Formats: sequence, C-alpha cells, structure tokens
Amino acid sequence: MNLLSLNLDRPLTKSSIEYSLDMQMSKGVENGYYGNNEVLHVVLSPFGVLSLIADEKKIILHALSALGIMLKDEGDMITQDYPIHINPELSEVFNITNEAIFLREVSILNLNIIALAISQSVGLERYEQKLDTLFAKSRKIVESIHTFSITRRSHLMQFAKQLALTRHDMVSNLLLLDKPNILWDNAEAEALYNRLAFILELYDRHEIALSKLAQIKEDVMLVMDLINHKKSEFLEWIIIVLILIEIVMGIIQFIR
Repeated sequence: MNLLSLNLDRPLTKSSIEYSLDMQMSKGVENGYYGNNEVLHVVLSPFGVLSLIADEKKIILHALSALGIMLKDEGDMITQDYPIHINPELSEVFNITNEAIFLREVSILNLNIIALAISQSVGLERYEQKLDTLFAKSRKIVESIHTFSITRRSHLMQFAKQLALTRHDMVSNLLLLDKPNILWDNAEAEALYNRLAFILELYDRHEIALSKLAQIKEDVMLVMDLINHKKSEFLEWIIIVLILIEIVMGIIQFIR
C-alpha cells in the first residue's frame, strides 16, 4: 500500500470529496473526516492536509485528478509519502522504520492513525517553512534597528500580530499538545501513534518551532522597546520646547 499526504493550497470540503470521489465521508479522529471504498482510503485533517492510501500509486493520482489537485514540482508543494506493508506473519502488531510501515493487519482505525501522524508532519513542515521566512524577516528588522522610526511602529505591530496568530494556529490546529481522545481507550492505537510521532520527530520539531517563535518574539520586543523609548524621548523634547516657548513668551510679555 502507498500513502501520500499533501498540504492543500485551497480549502477542500467534506462534500466536495464525496462528490468528486463518490464515497461517503465519516467523522474520524478529532475533527477530521475519512472515507473509503474497495481501492482507496481518504483522510481529510482539520488543518488542511489530505491523505490518500491505496495499493497502487496510479489510484492516488487518479483521485487527486478527480479532486482537481495537481502535484506540483518539488519544493512548490509540501508532500510526504510512506509505504505500508501488510504482513500477517509479523511477530508484532506493527513495526515502523524510517523507510516503511509494517502492519500485521489493516484496519480503518490504524489507517486513520497513520494518516493523522503523517498529516501532522506535513502540517508541521508547512509551519517550519513559514517560520524560516519570519525568522529571516526578524533578522532584517534587528539589523535595521537603528533606522526604525516611530512611523514604522504600525508595521512592526502587524508583524507581531502575524507571529501571535502563527503560534496560535500551530498550537491549536496540529493537535500535538494533546493526544486524540480515541487513543485513551485503545492501547494498540496509542502505541502506533507514539511510534510514528517518534519516527517523524513530531514533538522535537514542534518544540524547535516554538523556540524559533519565542526568539522572533524577543527580537520584536527589543525593537518595540527601542521605538517606545524613541517615542518617549520625542515627547520629552516636545514638552521641553513648549516650556521654553512659554518662558520666552513670558519674558517678552514682561519686557513689554
């Protein structure tokens, strides 16, 4: 079996999948949906990642074509693929390596758990790329700290807002801080998910991403403090000038 997870450039709804692939979509893990037929298993995550599982890659490509999704050149679209092998003689319920996933038997729950973990990896990669862009932007801001003026304060506020929204989306959407509820009642599903999360380094990558966000936030706060200091200094000079004007006018009035 082959699994392909890809980040969606445009929103894809449950109903559009049902219409395009002629399959019934049901509520899956957390707020996701899944559907299947004789040859294809589809999982739509709540954070905009689509996963397709089929015996043959051409079935996956045909499904993507029916959905109006074209695989772009490498680097333009975030995708991850993983081969899944079913071996009834496997001594363990599952075995996962960096190269492949081995299952003793296939089940809808197992496929949904695998799709969730790979989807989280794809979604995390999307935020990692976004953070690289924000990190480069924050570096330019720090490098030009001596040229920042009060008039550019609104620009910096917009950047700070973008950081806060990115952190909120990454923490709330990827479901990495809390395990899916279904794992609490199924030890095998929990073990499968934990192993996948370890192989994909989901938690380590998530912590690194949060650390980058914290560093960018510190850079923004540094520049904001400098701008606020400049603003306070500017207001102080205005007060001094007004006092001097008042003194001069008083002296002129006294002389008259």
